[in-house]
Amino acid sequence: MEKRMITLKIEGAKAEILYHKYRNCDMKTLLVSFNEEKRRVLSTLDGYRLVKFVGNVYVPQSLSDYTMKHYEIFEQEFPLSIGISPEEISFLSTGADMDNLAVCERSYQEFSVCCLATGGTGNALRSGVDGANYVERNGKFEYTPGTINMIILFNTALSSGAMARALITATEAKTAALQDLGIRSVYSPENLATGTGTDNIIIVSGRDSETPLRWTGGHTKIGELIGVTARLAVIEALEKQEGATAYWRKS
Repeated sequence: MEKRMITLKIEGAKAEILYHKYRNCDMKTLLVSFNEEKRRVLSTLDGYRLVKFVGNVYVPQSLSDYTMKHYEIFEQEFPLSIGISPEEISFLSTGADMDNLAVCERSYQEFSVCCLATGGTGNALRSGVDGANYVERNGKFEYTPGTINMIILFNTALSSGAMARALITATEAKTAALQDLGIRSVYSPENLATGTGTDNIIIVSGRDSETPLRWTGGHTKIGELIGVTARLAVIEALEKQEGATAYWRKS
C-alpha cells in the first residue's frame, strides 16, 4: 500500500493519503489518526462517535453503484481493507479525487483549526428552492454525483453543543465559497448553489480538557477560524477538482 503524507501543523494529528484496493478497485483514502488515542467526533453521516481515526474515501465510478446500494456492507468491509476496525473509524465517501485534497489551517493565540476538504459540484443545488427526486426507503437510494466533504480538526476540546454549532458555521462558510466561485444550481441555473445535497462534515474535538469551548458561532474567534479554513479549503478543492475560479482571482 502506497502512502503520501499530508503535513499538518495541528498537534496530535497525522494525515496521509493511502493508495490501495477494495473489491479489486483502486481507492484513495485520506486517513487522519490521533496517536492511538480516541477523539470525540460528530459526523453528519454516522453521528457522535469516539474513534481513533477519521477518513475521507475516494470511490471510483466503477464502484459507486455498489457502495450506494450496499452502504451498510461498505461501512463494515472498507475499514477492514485498510487494517482498521469499523468501530475505530468515522469516515466519509466521495467521487472527488483525493489527490485534489485541500488543506487550510489557521490559528489565533492558543487555538488552531484545520479543514481538509474535497469537492465536486455535479449535483449542486440551492437548498430551500430546488425540488428533490430521491427517496430513501429501507436504507437504500440512488447514487448522486458530486459532494463536498470536510473534516475539521481542533487542537482544543469542544462541548457537544459546540461541535454541533460548528456544523452550522462550516456550512455557512461552504455556501460562501460556492458564492465566491459563482457555482450555480444544476436544477435552477438562475440561482447560486448552497451545496450539493450530498455534502458531509466531520467535526473532531481536540484532546479533552477541564473546560471545553462552548461557543463556535461566527462571532467567536474559534468560529472565525472555522469559517476561514472551511471557506478557503472548499474554494481550493473545487479549483483543483473542477477548475473553478473565485471571483477575485479572475482577470
